[in-house]
Amino acid sequence: MSHLLYRMGRFAARKPWTVVGAWLLVAVIVVGASATVGKDLEDSFAVPGLDSQDALDLLNKAESDQAGLTARVVATPIGSGETFFDSPRAQADLAKVQDIFAELPNLVGLGDPAGALALGAPNAVQSGQVSPDGDVALINLQYVVVEDLSPKDLELYTEALEQSRVAAPSLQIEGGGELYFTFEEAETGTGEMIGLIAAVVILLLAFGSVIAMGLPIGMALFGLALGISSMSLISYLVDIPSWAPQMGSMVGLGVGIDYALFLVTRHREFLARGMTVEESVGRAVATAGQSVIFAGGTVVIAILGLAVSGIPFMTAAGIATSVIVLIMVVASVTLLPAFLGLAGHWINRLGIHRRSVDTSEVGRGWERWGAHVTKYAWPYMIGTTLFLLALTAPILGLRLGFPDDGAQPESKTTRRAYDLLADGFGPGVNGPLIIAVDISADGTVVEPLALAIAADEGVAAVAPADVNVEAGVATIVVFPTTSPQDDATVETVQRLRSEVFPEILADSEAKAHVGGLTANFADIGDKINDRLPAFIAAVILLSFLLLTLVFRSILVPLKAALLNLLSIGAAYGVLVMVFQNGWGKELIGLETTVPIVSFIPMFMFAILFGLSMDYEVFLLSRVREDYLESGDNDAAVISGISSTARVITSAALIMISVFSGFVLGEDPIIKMLGLGLATAIFVDATIVRIILVPATMKLMGDANWWLPSWLDRIMPTIDIEGEAGLPAPEFERPLVVEEKELVGV
Repeated sequence: MSHLLYRMGRFAARKPWTVVGAWLLVAVIVVGASATVGKDLEDSFAVPGLDSQDALDLLNKAESDQAGLTARVVATPIGSGETFFDSPRAQADLAKVQDIFAELPNLVGLGDPAGALALGAPNAVQSGQVSPDGDVALINLQYVVVEDLSPKDLELYTEALEQSRVAAPSLQIEGGGELYFTFEEAETGTGEMIGLIAAVVILLLAFGSVIAMGLPIGMALFGLALGISSMSLISYLVDIPSWAPQMGSMVGLGVGIDYALFLVTRHREFLARGMTVEESVGRAVATAGQSVIFAGGTVVIAILGLAVSGIPFMTAAGIATSVIVLIMVVASVTLLPAFLGLAGHWINRLGIHRRSVDTSEVGRGWERWGAHVTKYAWPYMIGTTLFLLALTAPILGLRLGFPDDGAQPESKTTRRAYDLLADGFGPGVNGPLIIAVDISADGTVVEPLALAIAADEGVAAVAPADVNVEAGVATIVVFPTTSPQDDATVETVQRLRSEVFPEILADSEAKAHVGGLTANFADIGDKINDRLPAFIAAVILLSFLLLTLVFRSILVPLKAALLNLLSIGAAYGVLVMVFQNGWGKELIGLETTVPIVSFIPMFMFAILFGLSMDYEVFLLSRVREDYLESGDNDAAVISGISSTARVITSAALIMISVFSGFVLGEDPIIKMLGLGLATAIFVDATIVRIILVPATMKLMGDANWWLPSWLDRIMPTIDIEGEAGLPAPEFERPLVVEEKELVGV
């Protein structure tokens, strides 16, 4: 492969405008096709085989109104001290609000609290549309099924919300419901920009040149724009959720800049030796580019491994992220070399330093650090391992779930609507359970089942059953006593399924299923818990096999797998401490504690496994190369640290900056993923790579590189960074024996 990459790199550097033009043509085609024929991204949490999915399927079969999405309008009188019971003006304004929302398309039902109030306060309270104290009125909007809706429906809804605030000045009016959850896009632009600015600063410090900094940023942004634009086209093959491009951009931006950093660093090293620009680019692509392909391919494979979860929306999100990463890899070995060819020797100009920095001194500093760690290997290994285990310990209290609107900032109307409803009706009204009962064989069970459900300790209220005799389906809406993200609500769902339903339906052929978003998320969490151990085992096995092939060792891959578990475990522990226990939550703008989102641990593991391979391969390939030359394990470890630590540190800082930028967004889910990834990369690139790896490799000595002879004979040889077999380099000036790089950190 190195010969092919070498020729590709030289061609891109020799004919840069041809390569850039080809990329621009592809971008125009993709962006144009996306804008004209691209499909809207769709959010669906359908998972075959779950009880909550069986409930939804039954409702769809009966064409029940409850099968569609819901939205809510919440109103309360402003300041006067009056309630809906004793304020004619508030009642009149409430009727105006209902009239505005009645004009919306795709509605199959609209609540009528104004009409209920006209019949008297007891009727309004009994109907569940006005709170017992008369302070809060609830207008339920029932939409058609999600497949027939689009973001346009949310846009029209929010416009109606603004119109109603003008038409009903006596009321505070807020909105929420599933329509928001399904179609609202999280606002992360500010966080992304801050992360990008931090990456620019780090690259400036690493390269000391505005041009050298701009090339990785430009390539990453171009690849990211192309990748996100392609999502609406990929949706023809698989339904991509609307939040997947955000996760994909988080990973894609980080890896894109990282991969470019590796390539530009190697290119500048070759230029410093006196090679021609074309030769330098070709060799950089043949060496560092081969590592980029290996690392990027590993990331793609790991993320595609999410398919084993058996959860369609996770598989789709994995595909979306993998596409963006793949585009970054291809751009790194084709578009970036063209940029390098255009830059020529200008890559080292427009520097920010007044004088050159001798990076050999930086290397000697890392060499002294490596010698220090290997000298005190036992204390460092024991101390850092105990520290990481302490960070990991909180996962023993890990609670999977899904943040409800109560976790949103108070600046959002969905949070204000949530609080008004919780204060007026109780927390359970924000997460109703939809019980779907198949009564095709027995219609007599509905009333006793509703009474038994209402008697459960976790149930606050049960709406009158909606019986569709013709379809053979009864629908019972249940309001728990606790909020959607409360553990007690999940326990109520489990108790209904395991105790209440079997007791009432024991002698009947009728079947009951618990649906609704709250039950759906609980079921998804259970399924992920079941699949997570097998998924982790598969990923660890894959990493072991790949590293065994690359480094021809048994202990090195085994050590890498264990250390990856430590770094990811520490990240899980930090998430529990911050999001569940609330330690320092104010620092990231989190207003309340929330459970860990059910799919975050699996998604994080897939991403971090691939990303950690970047640093593992970059460091250990240098260590192994030195070991094969000298046969001295200790010297090879120290040399490997001194030659790679600077680049690994810079790359990790970039990745951490990008991920941390997403922590500044409003959505707690994006915050959670950003903080988890940033923490894991920090731990992996510092504590693990710069302390634990050299300490453990020192202690294992020559055993690091042991491989059974029979296995050595049958294994293929993979050289992911070597220059072996490439043509003799072309120099435009005599080779400098001792070259000082222009800039560095």
